[in-house]
Amino acid sequence: MRDDPATVIPLAQGAKPRALIVCTLGMTQIFAWGSSYYLPAVLAQPIADDMAWSFAWVIAGLSFGLVIAGFVSPLVGRIINRNGGRSVLTLSSVLLGAGLLMLGGSQNLSMYLLAWFIIGLGMGSGLYDAAFGVLGRLYLQDARRSIAALTLFGGFASTICWPLSALMLDQFGWRGVCFAYAAIQLCLALPLHWLVLPTVSNQAFHSGRRKNAR
Repeated sequence: MRDDPATVIPLAQGAKPRALIVCTLGMTQIFAWGSSYYLPAVLAQPIADDMAWSFAWVIAGLSFGLVIAGFVSPLVGRIINRNGGRSVLTLSSVLLGAGLLMLGGSQNLSMYLLAWFIIGLGMGSGLYDAAFGVLGRLYLQDARRSIAALTLFGGFASTICWPLSALMLDQFGWRGVCFAYAAIQLCLALPLHWLVLPTVSNQAFHSGRRKNAR
């Protein structure tokens, strides 16, 4: 099978055109990165100033989230390999949204770090590793170009979200930025993941592997 962006997934139930899958993941990746990994680039100092916390503790939240993401990534990979990525990426939107809501409502450092724990779970199940795993699960050897295209989408995360975060910060404050990104995760990314990503049957997957191995 040629790696054509318009190709319909042969191994999935409820398959969608490949271009739609890649563009959907590209859009959701932009906001997943922008509302997690890149968020402290704009909000760290305002949070530290508002809450009278040290800047180091504010940045430690992201570091904590990244550690959590690293711990859950192997499990996420196994789930995607077994069941496909629709449920995993949908859950990542829920986790990111919930974590951002808690982050925006943080009144003490413990609550702030707990918020980053939840965001870390969302990062581990929703950033590049998970998205690449979904494409690999769907397209097998034909996934390379789709992964490259998704990487290009993700490269726009800082370009789009840094100025967007700064604009919202001026208008709504740092808590408003968190709540706005939570709304994007829950009202945009979540339904996109659920409605566009297909389910994948293990039977079809192993059959597809045998065909691609010939």
